[in-house]
Amino acid sequence: MKATDVEAAEAAANSKSKEQQAAERESKSNEFCERFNYYGMRAILVLYLTHKLGYNEEMATVLFHVFTMLVYVFPIAGALIADGWLGKYKTILYLSIVYSLGAMIVAIGAIPLSWMPVKIVTIVGLVMIAVGTGGIKPCVSAFGGDQFRLPDQAAELARFFSLFYFAINAGSMISTAVTPLLRADVECFGDEDCYSLAFGVPAVLMLVSMGVFVAGRLRYRVHSPSGNMIFGVSHCISNAFTGWRQNRHEDPQPHFLDYAVPHVGPQMVQDTKCLIKVLLLYVPFPAFWALSDQQGSRWTFQATHMDGDVLGYHIKPDQMQVINPLLILAFIPLFDFVVYPLLARFGIKRPLQKLGLGLLCASIGFFLSATVELHLERMEPKAAPKFPDVVHLRLYNGMPCSYDFISEHEAVADSIDSLSMWSNLELRVPRALEVGFRAKSSSKRCPNIEGRLHLQPGQSVSYFLTRAGLQEFSDGLSTVQRLNQPLLLRTLINTPPEEGPIRLRAPVSSLAGVQLDIGNLSALHEVALGYGELNINGKRAASFDATRGGLYSLLVQGNARDGYEYNMLQVVPPTTLSVLWQLPQIVVMTAGEILFAVTGLEFSFTQAPSSMKSVLQACWLLSVAIGNMMVVGIAEAKLVDTQSAEFALFASIMLINLMVFVLLARKYTYAEESQCKPKPVVMAPQLDIPQEPDLLQEPAESTYEHQIDASSAR
Repeated sequence: MKATDVEAAEAAANSKSKEQQAAERESKSNEFCERFNYYGMRAILVLYLTHKLGYNEEMATVLFHVFTMLVYVFPIAGALIADGWLGKYKTILYLSIVYSLGAMIVAIGAIPLSWMPVKIVTIVGLVMIAVGTGGIKPCVSAFGGDQFRLPDQAAELARFFSLFYFAINAGSMISTAVTPLLRADVECFGDEDCYSLAFGVPAVLMLVSMGVFVAGRLRYRVHSPSGNMIFGVSHCISNAFTGWRQNRHEDPQPHFLDYAVPHVGPQMVQDTKCLIKVLLLYVPFPAFWALSDQQGSRWTFQATHMDGDVLGYHIKPDQMQVINPLLILAFIPLFDFVVYPLLARFGIKRPLQKLGLGLLCASIGFFLSATVELHLERMEPKAAPKFPDVVHLRLYNGMPCSYDFISEHEAVADSIDSLSMWSNLELRVPRALEVGFRAKSSSKRCPNIEGRLHLQPGQSVSYFLTRAGLQEFSDGLSTVQRLNQPLLLRTLINTPPEEGPIRLRAPVSSLAGVQLDIGNLSALHEVALGYGELNINGKRAASFDATRGGLYSLLVQGNARDGYEYNMLQVVPPTTLSVLWQLPQIVVMTAGEILFAVTGLEFSFTQAPSSMKSVLQACWLLSVAIGNMMVVGIAEAKLVDTQSAEFALFASIMLINLMVFVLLARKYTYAEESQCKPKPVVMAPQLDIPQEPDLLQEPAESTYEHQIDASSAR
């Protein structure tokens, strides 16, 4: 070849390389923005469902996992559409439009508009997001692989997917850290938080992502639809069933699928056999995802009950999810260079052994979470009676004088200062009881107060001492108030009835605040963090600085002429368990994810026949959906009474699941040792005679497609 010809060839190659580089940048930017949107929205979803839409934690958990389940069901539809109808480019484009519209609908639905059916709008938006992100999931990485010519550019393709994987985890990590800040630290539309902004920023990035993707249209290599092997497998199984039903007596076959040989050929039957052999090992896999995906639901709720203050910084409960992608980026090289060689010394080398360790780590992680939850639950006796024969009794003195009091019950005898509280949280009352009560003051300014205390086993009851006598109301909480939530405030006001209106303003703003009914002593008000005031007739009568969590009572007494006195009392303290106690369970679960998810995709790819790799990828994603369905079923069945018991139940299910997996793995023969081993390709001796292509053979880039999908299957 002449020098000029070589130079021309190199110039052409460099020109193509520049186009590929542009396509790479657009693909990675698209994936970064898409993952930012998905994980950012997912991080705050359960808090939005509970705090804004009014769902309890059980229903919010169900909705979260139904949404996640749909996300991993729709990849099958996306693969069918891309491979059998539209092709990867159009599938990504059209479903990205659906995705973007869904993200915008959720963001708009978070704007507090009185006429908007918020719950319906949110559900519609989430379904569209599930359709969009699920549908493009099996297409994006494969479309990136289409931009390279193999085997000449195998090294470039490997580097591309390494950066692609980095973009996925970078988008996840940054959005999980930033979105909770947008949610909690920004005020909008008169609220103390801004869910609409937290949903809106990722939605705008999704629109940017779609714009970047479309901008590179002229530089892409777009392949036509090539058909989907899911239909081939279905055709093989259906023909086998028909043949078995018709010929099982006259012409018995050694294997059920052998009846399909006349219709689909021996190679398809053999490949389907190998596929089913691998899928049998998939039976225990959904249980892993049932545990792993609760990091975004149950573990986030657990974090809301814990103290997020660490070294002067407040960690929000939904920010704990950022630890997972951080650890994944750190663990992958650590496992490759340290953990796996160390395990090899103990004879743990094969993929199925690593998968078993991943399942064991998931079980240990949930036993750790059960331990943390049990510790939280042990703090609850101060919130409500733990035993059925115990009464929580509290007395509040709303008078300007101290009182000594006696009663017919020996456990109710003490004194109480002005604007203070007396309590007995271990009062044993086996049956309903009325107790005579008398409070006597040494000051002539304050009259004696008499009445009867009504004690009901298992209940919390309180009495407010005022000039009008004893005022009874229900007190306490059903559970410990979450430290990461605004505190709950009860106002106990002993002022002349003609004075008013009385308004609670917290924090101080241009808003009129909440007008109080001083006769409703049981009313609780959620107070935002910061400085707050209680105003009577437009003038400040009391002020306070609201801190996180707990139940508080604000006692106010006096009148407009003589002035007012007040005191803020902590009735139920918030939990003091640091959110850092979640770190062990997160670390163990992330280690299990590396062992299970990455190894599982590698195992599936190497063991599946070449023609069945896309089918196996669809089944892998389907196992994630089934795992989330398991969470929904167990949450709805309410098999246990406490959250700690539910965590322990999931951990125990995983142990049983591990034993099933060990039994299945012991009978498994690896592909290199069985008839499923891929047959070597024999090159034709005459170079000028083209070989007939194998229509069932996937292009070489599928290797990298499945490697990267290991990251997106999280």
